[in-house]
Amino acid sequence: MPSADETPQLRTEFPFVLPRGYVDPAGAVHRHGVMRLATARDELVSQRDDRVRESPNYLAVVLISRVVTRIGEIEDVHGGVIENLFASDLAFLQDLYRRINQDGHTHARVTCPHCSNDFAVDVAGSRLGES
Repeated sequence: MPSADETPQLRTEFPFVLPRGYVDPAGAVHRHGVMRLATARDELVSQRDDRVRESPNYLAVVLISRVVTRIGEIEDVHGGVIENLFASDLAFLQDLYRRINQDGHTHARVTCPHCSNDFAVDVAGSRLGES
């Protein structure tokens, strides 16, 4: 049986860098953020949200707003913030959500189109060695 020192820590928060960034009402761009692991409650509450019942496509906005704990200096990440992200940033967050909640990590295997070498990249946008 492994000792307590050998037991890997459960990672519950994942820093990310948005491709474009959230532009706040003052015009400041916020790109760095944090997403936490989702709970069953996050998914259940999101499905019961009136906005989702009215338009099932809104589920992504509600769910992402529950698990993103910060974007730049914005700590109150609500549906209105997520609605105002660029489409590419929302797609990025949806992919990150899937990766951390289903795959358990933010790494992807890719192949260089020029040399055909395979390697791993951190799709959350952290610098090398920071994950």
